[in-house]
Amino acid sequence: MEIEEASTSSRPSSSSSLPSLEDCMKLLKGENDSQRLAGLLLVTKFCDKDNQQTVHKVYDAVGPSFLHRLLLTGMGKGDGGGDNANREAYLQLAVTVLAAFARVPEIAASEEMVSKVPLFLEVMSNVSSSPFIDECYEFLFLVSSAHEEGVVALYESGGMNILASQMPTLPEGSHTMELAMKLIQLMISKLPAEKFYVEHPSELSKMVAAIAKQFAVLHNALKFEALHLLSAILSSNYSGFLNVALQSMAGDDWSTNMRIGIVAVLQNRVAPAEKLQALVLAEHVISIDGEGWLIGPMNLPNVKDSFPADRCILLVLESSRVEIAVLLNELAYLKYEASKNSSSDAETFVAKQRNLGVAFSLVEKIIKLISKLGDSEELNSNSIISETTFMKIISGLNETVGVVLDYLQDAKEHRQKKGDDLLASVRIVGNYLAEAPHACNEKVKELLSYMLSVEGEDEHRPFHSICFLLPMLCQMTMRTEECKDIASSGALRAVAGCLICLIESNSNGDEDGGTVFLACDTILNFLLKREQICFPLDDPSFIKLLQALSHLTEKKNDPSSIMMASSICALILGSTSEEALLCHPDFDIDSLISLSQLVKKSLAICSQGVMSDDASTEADLCEIVTSEYSSWADRFPRMKEVIER
Repeated sequence: MEIEEASTSSRPSSSSSLPSLEDCMKLLKGENDSQRLAGLLLVTKFCDKDNQQTVHKVYDAVGPSFLHRLLLTGMGKGDGGGDNANREAYLQLAVTVLAAFARVPEIAASEEMVSKVPLFLEVMSNVSSSPFIDECYEFLFLVSSAHEEGVVALYESGGMNILASQMPTLPEGSHTMELAMKLIQLMISKLPAEKFYVEHPSELSKMVAAIAKQFAVLHNALKFEALHLLSAILSSNYSGFLNVALQSMAGDDWSTNMRIGIVAVLQNRVAPAEKLQALVLAEHVISIDGEGWLIGPMNLPNVKDSFPADRCILLVLESSRVEIAVLLNELAYLKYEASKNSSSDAETFVAKQRNLGVAFSLVEKIIKLISKLGDSEELNSNSIISETTFMKIISGLNETVGVVLDYLQDAKEHRQKKGDDLLASVRIVGNYLAEAPHACNEKVKELLSYMLSVEGEDEHRPFHSICFLLPMLCQMTMRTEECKDIASSGALRAVAGCLICLIESNSNGDEDGGTVFLACDTILNFLLKREQICFPLDDPSFIKLLQALSHLTEKKNDPSSIMMASSICALILGSTSEEALLCHPDFDIDSLISLSQLVKKSLAICSQGVMSDDASTEADLCEIVTSEYSSWADRFPRMKEVIER
């Protein structure tokens, strides 16, 4: 039924004193709609959220049925459609009163209120710039907070589309924007992530862009709410579709705003937890936008103040360095000095490990970026960063890696070799020293043997630590003096064992080619300097390596793999004989045949000139194989027969 207009006789006399709650209640309980409407015009004066008993009394007097009819009339859905002249007034009144009632959690959680969510979203879709839009958002937030069905109704009734379309135009820092952000937080926390992220990546990307703008321009508490919300959104395991949507957005305003907001947090005096959250967000943004995001514009529209493009990378590095130093110190205390029986200490340790992982990841991304810049251009006046900035970054990285090496030294002294924190420490050392092999030289030599022995929590023997150090070892073994220094660390045996594990664990031929070739290169560098460096080749690990390398190429026909494997085998065979090999309990005639087939394949490649794109390297390997084979062929009669057959 359509709401009747309130007559003048139904309204309290202006000459009388202000109406009391009792007067309002009498009108609300009137016999017709005009009386109830007159009472409703006064009701908000008595809807104080701190006096919930009174609000309940007023709500019961009005009745949900009348409120529902009033809302429908305001929307033009009442019987007869309603009078256009009064419709907006009815709608505003209905929204205002319902929002006031929803401030009482018990009322907000009621079925009647939850059922209004789709209607409010419909109202918002038609009146996005209305003066009562803020009350619409407030109603949705209050009902969604009070009952999970409210969040479900919000989502299933098109809430994502409404928020995505309206948030970019909401006033910066407004109460409405704050409520919109809270609605997103509610949906993230209460809805299944696989549904929320997979079904609406485009809408969510627009919301992220809108929140990022708030994060950049605001300087109040809402800035930090934006920071935490952005981190929560981007940290989901289901954010892959969102990441793709953000990457495909026209322009890079969202990532620039992220950079501006993060820099503002890192360079100001804020709580350590907020700085850490800013680093978490930076790590997520880089995973979407790439390491190049660390260097870029810092300008806001209509703002005169701006910062140099390298401000972000310097602040992220310095903040990460400080975070790493503090966290490693705290982890060392928890491991070696604090009580072992405290469950709270165990939880704290895990949390600090997680935070350390974020700081380590950022430093590794900076290392990767600096490596790219060094490879692509010389530092000059047109470079992305100046030579001064480059040197500041190198200094910061040296200091950071020095702190990490001190932590590893402490662990070594406490005879600790197992732990994900130790493994992560080895990884960051390996990443940096692959690019700067002479950094922290003495410390690295002292700790190399220990680092090669570090195991992750789920490992039963060292493996990943060796893989992480391979790029560094490959660089170091290119120089004879370096080879001499690290020969005593057991690095060659460790790398050989790692290579065997890589081959055996990927017998289907899909092994990590990059890591396999690094291991092969490192071993080859050692073997080529065997005359200058005295190390034995009769170790059982080299017998197993011969077998593994012969199997590596059984399913692979590319010349690079064959030539690399054959070169290593040829060099090892040069220090033994067929008789000695067959005396080994783990080496039999079948192994000898497989080895013979490998050498035969490589010699065929050399004679036919069948090279891959890296022809010059393979030519060097051909020279090694042919030269070595001619030197030991007579000591391996069975192999010679197979090869020359």
